[in-house]
Amino acid sequence: MRIVRFGRGSWGVVEGEVIRVTRGPAGPFTGKKVLLSEVKLLPPARPTKIVCVGRNYRKHAEEMGEEVPPEPGLFLKAPNALAAPGADIPYPSFTKSFHYEGELAVVIGRRMRRVPEEKALSYVLGYTCALDLTARDVQKTDLQWIRAKSADGFCPLGPWIETELDPSDLALRTFVNGEIRQNSRTSMMIFSVPFLLSYITRFMTLEPGDVLLTGTPEGVGELRVGDEVAVEIEGIGRLSVHIVPSE
Repeated sequence: MRIVRFGRGSWGVVEGEVIRVTRGPAGPFTGKKVLLSEVKLLPPARPTKIVCVGRNYRKHAEEMGEEVPPEPGLFLKAPNALAAPGADIPYPSFTKSFHYEGELAVVIGRRMRRVPEEKALSYVLGYTCALDLTARDVQKTDLQWIRAKSADGFCPLGPWIETELDPSDLALRTFVNGEIRQNSRTSMMIFSVPFLLSYITRFMTLEPGDVLLTGTPEGVGELRVGDEVAVEIEGIGRLSVHIVPSE
């Protein structure tokens, strides 16, 4: 099932070219239908927080000149960072090194606190595509990563939540202007989705709608004004945004 958020915040389920409108992301059908082609999609989650995992692919850690962590390296993005599928993302005025990172995103379906690894996936609503946009030079100089990772528009998410999916071995590819830049599989993660969810909920409660970004594979690189960057994940679909001049 593909769950979408659209328009002014409505929810629905995609069936072919039609959206069947629902009350909430997992609510009952209202009886209304709209054409997918006639609506503007929104980020398919309303998180209280976006928890992100750094260096969760060995080759990405190597390309960044860093060691593989013994435990997940976590950081946060704030909800203001969300951006919709197809959005125009202004090139940030405070950076000269704006990078893409394609990632699998996990959307939480019900409250999670101290959940064992073997039960973690039963708390998941579904999965979607994400871009962890990063001001790389600022990431290296600022005390915290607020500007580097959590500025407005730094977390494009979508196009929808796929509920029927095994996240353990999915193809993940990122493109810039149609040229493939990242090409990996989620089976290459150092820490699996169930492990990450269990680990996080030992000390942080995850609420319905919260989002986990599971890390990016090797091949990250710079974006420039005019670029289209897209991430495709097997079984989900394609998320793309455009980089436009600074506001």
